[in-house]
Amino acid sequence: MTMTSNAFGTTEGDKDKTNADDTQELTDQEQQWVDKFMDETTLFLGPDPAIMRHHEIMPRTAYEEECIKNGIDPIEIDRIRKRLAGALDEAFEMCESMGAAPGAKWADLSCAVYTAEGDVTYLSNRGVIAFSAVLHHPIRYIMKNWKDEPTVGINEGDGFFHNDSRFGMVHNTDQSMLVPVIRGGIIIAWVGATIHEGENGACEPGGMPSGSETPFDDGLRASPIKIVEKGHLRRDLLTFLQHSTRDPKLMLADIKVKMGAVKRIMDTVDRLIDEVGQETFVASLRITIEDVETEVRRRIGELPDGTVTFNQFVDSTLKENILIKFACKITIKGERMIVDLTGTGPEILNRAINSPLASTKSFMAQAILSYWWPDLPRSTGALSPIEVITEEHSWADAGYDAPVGQSLQASFRGFSALQTAFAKMQFSSPQKYSNVVAPWFNQINDFLWGGTTQNGEQVGNLCADLNGMGGGAKAFRDGEDAVAPLFCAMADIGEQEVMEEEVPFLQLVSKRLVRDNQGFGKFRGGMGYEMIVASRGTPSWGFMTVTSGSKFSSVPGMFGGYGCPVYPLAMVKGINIYDIIQKDPSQFDLSMERVMNEQPYEGGDYQSAHMGLQFDVAKEGELYMIAQGAGGGYGDVLERDPELVVTDLELDRISAQVATDIYGVVWEPETYVVHEQATIELRAQIRADRIRRGTPYAEFVAGFVKDEPPAELLYYGSWGQDNDEELLATHWGKLEPERVKAKLEDLPLIMVPDRRVLKIGVLEARVRELEEKYGETVVHKS
Repeated sequence: MTMTSNAFGTTEGDKDKTNADDTQELTDQEQQWVDKFMDETTLFLGPDPAIMRHHEIMPRTAYEEECIKNGIDPIEIDRIRKRLAGALDEAFEMCESMGAAPGAKWADLSCAVYTAEGDVTYLSNRGVIAFSAVLHHPIRYIMKNWKDEPTVGINEGDGFFHNDSRFGMVHNTDQSMLVPVIRGGIIIAWVGATIHEGENGACEPGGMPSGSETPFDDGLRASPIKIVEKGHLRRDLLTFLQHSTRDPKLMLADIKVKMGAVKRIMDTVDRLIDEVGQETFVASLRITIEDVETEVRRRIGELPDGTVTFNQFVDSTLKENILIKFACKITIKGERMIVDLTGTGPEILNRAINSPLASTKSFMAQAILSYWWPDLPRSTGALSPIEVITEEHSWADAGYDAPVGQSLQASFRGFSALQTAFAKMQFSSPQKYSNVVAPWFNQINDFLWGGTTQNGEQVGNLCADLNGMGGGAKAFRDGEDAVAPLFCAMADIGEQEVMEEEVPFLQLVSKRLVRDNQGFGKFRGGMGYEMIVASRGTPSWGFMTVTSGSKFSSVPGMFGGYGCPVYPLAMVKGINIYDIIQKDPSQFDLSMERVMNEQPYEGGDYQSAHMGLQFDVAKEGELYMIAQGAGGGYGDVLERDPELVVTDLELDRISAQVATDIYGVVWEPETYVVHEQATIELRAQIRADRIRRGTPYAEFVAGFVKDEPPAELLYYGSWGQDNDEELLATHWGKLEPERVKAKLEDLPLIMVPDRRVLKIGVLEARVRELEEKYGETVVHKS
């Protein structure tokens, strides 16, 4: 497979193919001439498919083989690992305490040590574990293209910057600093730091544009570039990067923070090499990743053979309602694990929700190292033995020309697929290395923001409230409330008071748990909190939300438990809440439920919608309201201890309706004492009602399963239990939707027309209808 560059020129992938085809027909001198000609005439280097589609660890180099043959003490390896782990955690804390971005302050980052070929040997204990499965790509690109390139090269003290996920990154809002460890002119390792910076100059502030319709709307797309040369920050490239975003101070500050963190890791690496020797250090890095790969393969062999299917659906492009499928089958055969994504819906070439394959795989590694086997070192070796089958140009394996500003919509599904399917495989395995857990919440329920601050500065970024995702219920206890994001170990949800010093809005409601916001079950999922914000003291400000799951639940339950609720966005426009509460402080009784149901503010425009809000200019005091999500429930709701139900009821975590209708509990309203016999009888009646409503499986399938989804549903993906080869998609020709069915490679390019154009078309048709009925003159006069 080669990466072409359409009409723009030849890429490195084509060059390699040309060389391979012609080598045997040319002399060495002729081949040198051809290579020189191709180097000088290649228009640009695109992402290398051979690098980007490869997630396995690299074979041992000759030098690594030599170092390992010399012998190494396992106790020495363990000591080196612990020293590196300590240095990485120290560097992590440096980024967290000194970083300017909210993502740095609240732990959305990581630091790592890599082999010479780019495999992650060790990652910081805290932070984004997904980086362990994606940052080998840019190092391999640098080693292939820049090491022997005379205009670039790799020297001691150099540092490489990149953020383009098509070259290897979780998404474009992350930015990395990668530095080689060189001894005697030989690259023996790499060290690096990566931070979710937020603002990157995309078409909307904050770095995760839901409004992106082309790759050029995604903002800064830096392939690996040498930003630090022999220890000195290059001001020409720094100036370019600063002018590429809305927040130039952020860019400068956090590049320096990453440089400082990497220097701290390098100090430890230097001391270790001096103490144990270069060969021992190199051998320990290599043996660590091989040990992880070997152990993962062994643990796969402990799982029961078979196939687990787990399909997920996204209900929005973040602009319009659709249903797009993420298909996943995980098969265990001995020590082989095969993850098959065939049947996943096609990429949509003018919507932001597509994900590069590397980003999707990175969250598979997140599930493995956070929820399957959290005792393993965070290493490239964790995903290496697992086979991944996918089709290029699906929305989980997007092509070069697809926008990827909201790639998390697909890659988070990769996490949930592996986390949920593993819980089912793990359940019957005698040896368990972690708890069986219901699905973690997997969406970005958060406010992004941008504009002019109270200090007159242009900024764009996000709140840290997404770090409070609800945990899934366990087999023996309730899930943790608003505990941590699925992508980051031990992240912080942030302090609003700290943010208010820098940005011109208040979280009028910040961290208040929302009643009934839980995945019901024998053990309930962790609950999420409510957030209500309003701008103040700024000439120009706006908010956006970038979440799917407003129509179709983002995560299911486990073994009979319920999934999380669906989540709307609510707004009250045309008011100034600060003026209202200044005149009447009793009006400072804010919750989405009360405000939207009672509509207490005269003259307010009360709106609700799905949570794919493109950047919306906010006038001072207008309310924007959302809630954080909940983890999935575990087990049958009728098996929940009635005392746990009334405890949640007394704490206002659930409503009386849920306690009665869902959990089947009867209690004394004044004392919250459970009526045991009445509860037994009510639950028996609910079970009898279930049996009465039930039908034999064959009858259910005959009446429920259809050949195709409803005609009015914009559906993308395979349909039917045994047909993952053909996909359904909605294709527009002259603004008229048409359902097409074909294999992915045979589908037409899938694009969604502009919503405004469609609305104008509807209105124009209505005008024509009225003109035909009443006459053109009458309609124009009206």
